Amino acid sequence: MFKKNNKDKENLEKVEELDDSNVREIIVERRSGFNFSEVIIIMIIAIMFGFLLGNIVNFVVFSDNSSSDKELDELVTTYDNIINNYYEDVDKEELIDAGIQGMINYLDDPYATYFSGEASEDFNQELAGNYEGIGVEVMLNNGVVSVSRVFDNTPASKAGVKVGDVVIKVNDTDITGKSLTEVVSMISGENSGNKSKLTVTRNGEELSFELAKGTIEVPVVNSEIYENNGKKIGYIKIDLFSSKVYKQFNSALKNLEKNNIQGLVIDVRDNPGGYLSGVKSILCLFLDKRQVLYQLQTKNKTEKIYGTKKSIERDYPVSVIINDESASAAEILASAFKESYGSRIVGINSYGKGTVQSASDLNSGDTIKYTVQKWLTPDSNYINDKGVVPTDRVENVLQEGEILTFDNDVMLQTALSIVSE
Repeated sequence: MFKKNNKDKENLEKVEELDDSNVREIIVERRSGFNFSEVIIIMIIAIMFGFLLGNIVNFVVFSDNSSSDKELDELVTTYDNIINNYYEDVDKEELIDAGIQGMINYLDDPYATYFSGEASEDFNQELAGNYEGIGVEVMLNNGVVSVSRVFDNTPASKAGVKVGDVVIKVNDTDITGKSLTEVVSMISGENSGNKSKLTVTRNGEELSFELAKGTIEVPVVNSEIYENNGKKIGYIKIDLFSSKVYKQFNSALKNLEKNNIQGLVIDVRDNPGGYLSGVKSILCLFLDKRQVLYQLQTKNKTEKIYGTKKSIERDYPVSVIINDESASAAEILASAFKESYGSRIVGINSYGKGTVQSASDLNSGDTIKYTVQKWLTPDSNYINDKGVVPTDRVENVLQEGEILTFDNDVMLQTALSIVSE
């Protein structure tokens, strides 16, 4: 499967589908599916409200008592009557989809979403951190599909696919004029089998690669070492808090510490969030059981979440870089470092998402998510719609067409200077 570069409008058809569905979230629990009664209720509400009213849905409170059983019987009877007696054919699946979407809309929750079909698969795959594919990221620019990234230890990297290769054929079919989504489907869709043939041009030469699909772990962390003020400073960029983020972060941190870093910069710019468990595990590498990581607030109580270890040996300075696209789990990380570790935060106000979502999978494979909690910073601040406020406000200003590099990345340079003082 191709992963798409998120710097281009045309090449973002799948990724934008996720963004439009509010993929900037923290997911705190999942379960395997709804039971039969819940599915029936969803189906009936779909018919009674979703199709006709869309945004106006009444919830049925159900339990094990007899009155609820009677209400459920009435709903089932209504469902049967409509399906069997309505004067036109009714598409059951579309009706159910409309009903579920109607319930989600009723909540007036900007982060409540119903993912059906391919959108559900993409959503879950994005956060799972792995997929079945060949291990490249591509982008579409001016009608040309090219490789923008090749993941290590994947079929593509082992076969010799390189960044900059221009894709011209997939399985011997010319891709001229096709959208990126169509190209992705040709390579990784169900009809493409277990292998894909990729034909590219490189420096005027045409090359073909026979690629067997494999399970690809998407890298969401990258790291390097900078020399600043005579000190070695580690740098870790986190793109997403997927299920693989802790493993990748911990590995990167250990490698940096083997090189005797004297400070660390964590970059969560443009990070939309992800799993709460991932950010919690990362914070526990720096904060002990006496220190608050964040707080969770429900209707009835507020719970402080602490580190898990008795003591932490790490005491070097850490700075976190944020921007207005740093959201959710990224904001939890930044606020914890700011208020519990004493870090300086560099950049501009973050996105401002102070709620926690739960995602549940229906037996059909579709997914719904909705807000179940608020989260607060260690010092009880609620950052929703306000964002984490940086201690050092710095903004990168690029000219039209200018690409961000180390030389013009004022945010990064500032963060490095802070931890190497």
